Amino acid sequence: MGNSVKVDYSARHESFERWFQSSLGRAMLASQRRVLDQAVAPLTGARQLQVGLSHRLPLATGSDFAQKIISSPAWHPHMPDGAVVCHSDELPFPSDSMDLVILHHTADFSPDPHAVLRESARVLRGEGKIALIGFNPLSLWGMRRAISRHHEGPWGGRFMLRSRMEDWLRLLSFQVDDSATHFLTLPLENASRHRRALKRQRDWLPIGAYYCILARKREYARLKPRLNWRKAKVIPVPAGSIGATGSCASRGRSIKQQSDNLEKKWLAR
Repeated sequence: MGNSVKVDYSARHESFERWFQSSLGRAMLASQRRVLDQAVAPLTGARQLQVGLSHRLPLATGSDFAQKIISSPAWHPHMPDGAVVCHSDELPFPSDSMDLVILHHTADFSPDPHAVLRESARVLRGEGKIALIGFNPLSLWGMRRAISRHHEGPWGGRFMLRSRMEDWLRLLSFQVDDSATHFLTLPLENASRHRRALKRQRDWLPIGAYYCILARKREYARLKPRLNWRKAKVIPVPAGSIGATGSCASRGRSIKQQSDNLEKKWLAR
């Protein structure tokens, strides 16, 4: 058996956040903000939650939600209102409390990406939306990560297959509404290439640097529980009381009188 190497995810989070300050990182963040703004523009609701790696990288800031919350895995001084410090697989929110959950490379930099999706599904209400952004391994960026000798910046992420993430979402009762890759450019510090990539509205070739999946949590109608009848609550009707001889009026009065007497005896128990 090979020796397992413990990954320092805290250090990788910090390195990835610093990488967004480079020209390549700023260009990718601008692309992701544009893609998210277009994806969530028609959505409305009470609460929007972004689960990411830093509170300094907000997305979908112009969306029409009454409350916007952003989580961070570590505490930093001067954190703004609406920022919450928590692990992505242990969200401190009640179930069915969010209308939109944004996962910004959360699964890429998590020790348990499937737990991240499960926890996001838990806090999301029925028919709510999840927007998932992750690095695409079937791209030039994925090739560079495969040959990279260090784990700085984005190269410390998992780069999980888009099809795999879609399958996990379907297993969690999600319906994938839209899925595409974006930012078709070389992973190099080249400002002119970045500008051309930002001008494209959508990359139709599935080899963009990152993918964005928009999925809806399906909510099925719950079956009404069967009434648990107990014999003590059922009033017995004596045999022969229904269908006795006599006129309809006398028979009706007789049945009503017997029922009243039985009800009084039952209430007196």
